[in-house]
Amino acid sequence: MDQKKKVKLDWPVFIISGGFLIGFIILSFINSDMVGNTISTLFDLSAELFGAYWQVLLLLNFAIGLVLAFSKYGKVKLGNMDKPKYSFFGWVSMILVTLLASGGVFWAASEPIYHYMSTPPLFGGGEFNNIPAAFAQSFLHWGFTAWAILGTLSSIVMMYVHYTKKLPLRPRGLLYPIFGERIYHKSAVGSAADIFSIIATVAGTLGPLGFLGLQISYGLNHLFDVPNTLTVSIIVVLALAGIAGISAATGVDRGIYHLSNYNVIFTVFLAAVILVIGPTLFIIDSFVGGTGFHIQHFFEMSLYRGDHAWLGGWTIFFWGWFIGYAPMLIVFISRISRGRTIRELVIAVSIVAPLVNNFWFSVVGGTGVFFETQNPGSISNALNEGGMPAAVMAITDQLPMGTLFGLAFLMVSIIFVATTTDTMSYTVAATLSGNDHPVRWLRVFWAAIFGLTTVMILTIGENSISSIQNSIVITAVPVSLLLLPPLWNAPRIARKMALDQGLIWQREMRKKVDK
Repeated sequence: MDQKKKVKLDWPVFIISGGFLIGFIILSFINSDMVGNTISTLFDLSAELFGAYWQVLLLLNFAIGLVLAFSKYGKVKLGNMDKPKYSFFGWVSMILVTLLASGGVFWAASEPIYHYMSTPPLFGGGEFNNIPAAFAQSFLHWGFTAWAILGTLSSIVMMYVHYTKKLPLRPRGLLYPIFGERIYHKSAVGSAADIFSIIATVAGTLGPLGFLGLQISYGLNHLFDVPNTLTVSIIVVLALAGIAGISAATGVDRGIYHLSNYNVIFTVFLAAVILVIGPTLFIIDSFVGGTGFHIQHFFEMSLYRGDHAWLGGWTIFFWGWFIGYAPMLIVFISRISRGRTIRELVIAVSIVAPLVNNFWFSVVGGTGVFFETQNPGSISNALNEGGMPAAVMAITDQLPMGTLFGLAFLMVSIIFVATTTDTMSYTVAATLSGNDHPVRWLRVFWAAIFGLTTVMILTIGENSISSIQNSIVITAVPVSLLLLPPLWNAPRIARKMALDQGLIWQREMRKKVDK
């Protein structure tokens, strides 16, 4: 309670990050083409200059996390708490919705079929000729390294800084091992770390929220002949923001926790039904075969540098997106992971969540690829003509009770994105206040800001949504520098906590006794 009273809103960070957002909207209203072209140029430059660094960063982050998890430091408990606050299922559910919201339905339906239609260049290119490679490439983009960067090594550092050192819960905490407490006291570097993290989060949240408004409008038109208009898209976005605001008002322990649980349960049920009534064996083959292909070619795919244009549109785009998201998700995962061991954290985030994610991609994307192989053009034509939402509806049209499944997919998308908007509202509020229990009005305020800002961008045009989505890759450049120090600081902190908790001492004493 004392910490809550001491923490004040960081007005400079609030004003600068909010001012950037307002400035972006105003410039988009004045000249959306200029804004789009500028972002496109900076996007290409960021991908070209930093793409290789990001690939190595994600791979090392994943590898070092695994080494820590299965070393003598794996039993170190995090967050100064002996027992976890949440059940394992509830904890993993909250972790899952953070990234699945972005790719849960539309990317899951589209990416495998994209790579099936046009084989990735690492595997020879060509059309419609390599199903295992299509799934393996999708699994890489939404798999082990992507999830690991969102909250393994960096969460270890963040939890130590916040719960052991009692310092504010902000992205700048990742720099504490380098700068000490100076990073929190009128530090330009610290403020920059928080500002870039918030801007990247805003870009990463507004993009999917805006796209979803357009996609649900398409789905409602396809299923129920509801007019596919801007008004309908705006109503959808406001409804999503309303759900997120209600959830934000009730807090992590009730709102986000229960919404995440219900969503994961519903998603598992939907996947099980499709698995039974859909192409069961093909889905299983896609998951098992794609996973094997992924593991076999893991390092080749992770470090592929052959076709820069393809990389910029796929792998580097995703890496930039997830890096931009990472600081805020690190704040969130640190908040919900108290009492967990390093081993539990790494396994849940780096292994369990990616495998669940990839199986979902196999269910949704595998169903689409199966129908495409049986009836060429049944999915690919819709994807080429109408984009990702059209692919989802084309897949559900092939299933029995297609309308019901189409509605179910829309519901999953709505809850996923509402939960992520809620989560991002919480993390921005936590960053601005430095507290893992930010005041209610600030959480609700950011949920409302996300919704209203998305509505304003929708009125400018769909290209503006694409621009703000791509801008997360640009903001990922400074954020990626923030994620570099945990590669060596997390192992140092793990050793220090192991000593403090007596884990290393106990092991050394046993060796002496045995002798």
